Amino acid sequence: MYRPSHGRAHARHCRPQARLGVLALLLLAIGHATAALPDPAAAPRLPALDALLDEATGRQGYTGAVALVIDHGRVVHDAAYGWQDLAHTRPMQRDSIFRIYSMTKTVASVAALMLVEEGKLGLDDPVARHLPEFSRLQVFAGGSATAAQLHPARNVLTVRHLLTHTAGFAAGGEGFEAVTGLLEQQRLPQAHNLADYTARLARVPLASEPGTRFRYDSTSIEVLSRLVEVVAGQPFETFLQQRIFQPLDMRDTGFVVPSAERTRVVELTTMGEHGDLVLADQAHARAPGVALRPYSSGAGGLYATAADYGRFAQMLLDGGRYGRRQLLRPATVASMMQNQLVHTALPRPVTEFSDAEGFGLGGAVLLDPAMKERTASVGTFGWSGAASTYYAIDPARRRVAILMLQHLPGGNDDLPRIGAAFYNRVDQAMDP
Repeated sequence: MYRPSHGRAHARHCRPQARLGVLALLLLAIGHATAALPDPAAAPRLPALDALLDEATGRQGYTGAVALVIDHGRVVHDAAYGWQDLAHTRPMQRDSIFRIYSMTKTVASVAALMLVEEGKLGLDDPVARHLPEFSRLQVFAGGSATAAQLHPARNVLTVRHLLTHTAGFAAGGEGFEAVTGLLEQQRLPQAHNLADYTARLARVPLASEPGTRFRYDSTSIEVLSRLVEVVAGQPFETFLQQRIFQPLDMRDTGFVVPSAERTRVVELTTMGEHGDLVLADQAHARAPGVALRPYSSGAGGLYATAADYGRFAQMLLDGGRYGRRQLLRPATVASMMQNQLVHTALPRPVTEFSDAEGFGLGGAVLLDPAMKERTASVGTFGWSGAASTYYAIDPARRRVAILMLQHLPGGNDDLPRIGAAFYNRVDQAMDP
């Protein structure tokens, strides 16, 4: 089982040999409780990945990266590349901390499914049963943002719709400009907390009937996060800490990074006007470690390390189990990784992205690897984050692959996306 330690793991750059003895003593102290990763100088490596990521983090590329590959519960690649900062003063570390944005959504989905298993929440529960503000939903039927034509929703909004992004909330797209304008008027990103967020969202008409259109967005998972705290009777962040992060030993995962650890947060870059990387114009880019949103965003608010997310992903691959703890039942995890849109009448491409993938409960499901230009198995489950973080779980190969970068992509002249190339290189290295 993958259970790495949390000792500061340095990159390829040399580290003093005197520290090796300290690490050895720490490993002895840990004993059988944790199967710690080996010393960084001898950490497992796949040369093919080194070649890809050395090039990707070269002079004209990303500032740095961390890559983690776990095969059949064994770490086969664990390495850091490049730098944490634009000034190239802090080498990237294996325990560097990243903003994982939408990879948070899978964590929030697991939280909700825990409550489903406990019988406190049902996948087909009306959302309004727990959040009364959604009891009188209207659907946008035409007109403009200033003179909207509305009718009462005919379909009931359910928890399942939230998990599968078929709730019908306005989230942009051709033909939905007016209702998306109404959504933007509510200034959801400025909500003080999740209760404020859902109160604002409930004032906005739906763009479509629940269950009739897939539209990937953050609103559904923010509502799901509010459901978790209402049903569980505790703040969302507290639930995650007690039920997921602590059992999985995810010590470096949270909505805020402690002040003492903020030097480990990777700088967030974007492409500048002159074709060079610059610091992103975000408050949490200027002050790394502060909250990404004013509220605890289950849709995109977490910081994490590759090792922390590796434990989370391995737990899912192992059918919800980590060590002696069973966080989710195997059947629940299997449902997460099954395409939930297969029996729907949604227009193609069903997920709005590609017919090559469907969507489960908290992540995408690969249906046609060739169409997606992937070497992964059918049924591979995963997602990515806005700042170029990626994870994939391949149940057939018993493999987890995680790539952490920290860059917000822009237009066509931006850095190349390397997620698919990374995944394919992993498969080629492991299955030549």
